[in-house]
Parts: sequence; C-alpha cells; structure tokens
Amino acid sequence: MKAFTQVISHVAPLDRPNVDTDAIIPKQYLKSIRRTGFGPFLFDDWRYLDPGTLEVDPATRRPNPEFVLNEPKHAGAQVLIARDNFGCGSSREHAVWALDDYGFRAVIAPSFADIFFSNCFKNGVLPVTLQAEEVQAIFEAVAADAAAKVTIDLPAQEVRLPDGRVFRFQINPHHKHNMVNGLDEIGLTLQQADAIRAYEAKRRAEAPWLFN
Repeated sequence: MKAFTQVISHVAPLDRPNVDTDAIIPKQYLKSIRRTGFGPFLFDDWRYLDPGTLEVDPATRRPNPEFVLNEPKHAGAQVLIARDNFGCGSSREHAVWALDDYGFRAVIAPSFADIFFSNCFKNGVLPVTLQAEEVQAIFEAVAADAAAKVTIDLPAQEVRLPDGRVFRFQINPHHKHNMVNGLDEIGLTLQQADAIRAYEAKRRAEAPWLFN
C-alpha cells in the first residue's frame, strides 16, 4: 500500500450527497477481483453516455462532457470532494479500488458510510471528514479557481487552502500510523515475520507429524 504523508493537488468537485458504491463502480465490474484496472470505470454511469462492461474498451465509449471528471480543468486531480454520506450502499471494496486506480489519494466529505470509510484505510485512500461549512468553503474555492490546490497533511491532520485557511480533521491513531507508513493488514502481519517463523519452527519441532 502506498504511504500517505502529504498531498498537494487541485480538487475534483462532485457536488452530490449520498453517492453510493454502485455509482462509484457499477455492479457489472465486480466480476473482476484483480484490484487494478478499475479507474476507467469510476463513476461509469455518469461518466459515459453509453453503457459499458469489462469487455468494452472505455476508449470506444462517448464521454459525458457535463460530468466533472471529463472536464479538462479537473484532469489529474488527486483529491475528490463530495457531500454527506459518501460511499453508502453495498460494501464492495471495488469502490475504493476504482478511486485509487483513477489516481485519487483522498476524498473529502462531511460524512462517509462506515464500511466504505474502513475500506479506504485498507487501500491507501484517505477519507477526510470535515464540517459541512468547511467542505462548502472548499467547493467555493474550487468554483472560483479550478487550478487552486489544497494541501492535505496527514501527520499534521490539516487541510490547507491557498488563501491560508486551515481545517483540522480527526483520525484514529491506528489508521493514521498505517497510512503514514503504507501498511495494510498484510503489511502489519509481515512486521511480525520473525515471530511467525520462530513459532512455526517451534511447532515443527513439537509436532512434526503436522507438517508431513
């Protein structure tokens, strides 16, 4: 998992509440469990004018010119901002995989669905919860200047705007440690590799028949 310390980026504004996981990555793409390659299908139903599946090359489809991710001024944004209850709906981890594969390192919203929120930390995408008025301030800053860049500083737990305003956010210390150090659950387990090998050697000596 990629470590997250500080990201400085312009912002893609998705001005919608209750964005569910089926909107983030529709059900027809759940057949793949590769964890990669989902970026072109992020917000698929909103992003394209014609339907798609895993078998259809996204390059052959017509983009919706009115959708935010298709606007050139928001190309390459690593930060997505949305409204309340982002990531609601089914528990599909593919939703975070799609955001990550597209290039988003963080999502800012006033609130998140619980399972989506947890899945973000398991995959290196930082969910930043701010007050509704702070989120509104970022939307207004982006509307005034699409090139404006925000800084998300995880060690300091701050979102900094170009005009100097600073918004503090809370995060579980365990989640913060894992994100800063790029540790998912497998990475945490592998930190105990020496102890695991020692235990396996001990068990092999005590009960060799279990290993035959």
